[in-house]
Amino acid sequence: MKAKLLIIVLVFFAGFSYAQKYAYVDTEYILNNIPLYESAKEQLDELSEQWKQEIEDKKAAVDKMYQDYQAEKVLLTEELRIKREDEIVTKEREMRELQQKYFGREGMLFKKREELIKPIQDDIYNAIKEIAIEGSYAVIFDTANNMTMLYTDPKYDKSDEVLKKLGYKN
Repeated sequence: MKAKLLIIVLVFFAGFSYAQKYAYVDTEYILNNIPLYESAKEQLDELSEQWKQEIEDKKAAVDKMYQDYQAEKVLLTEELRIKREDEIVTKEREMRELQQKYFGREGMLFKKREELIKPIQDDIYNAIKEIAIEGSYAVIFDTANNMTMLYTDPKYDKSDEVLKKLGYKN
């Protein structure tokens, strides 16, 4: 009885999926053909480099303080050693807080990426949705980001259509 039910379900889904239309897009290709995305990416890279350099400078300052402390440690009184250690720890904490502020989960880089990239991604999603509705597609796959497809027929690639809908030419 269970085997018959399984066969009926499989036949039903096979018939259901046979009638559906599928397509795919490559969002990486789409993004790389949108000048605004390239500009936003460059802006994010510049900010990231600037912030990395600022953190590296602070780290170098902390390292220098620590090296100086190690060299002078034997000459310092207990009170001065504690004071210098506290200064080093404070500077190191400031550096880590700055790193979190820039690159943390809710850091400035994340927020800037949301500000610059998310509207572009939303436009792409809306264009894909329109194409899916207009073309009566059940599913549109994204071949970017490691989606494994062993074979794709280029006639079902809707990436250029998405770019066209967004007003860009490849």
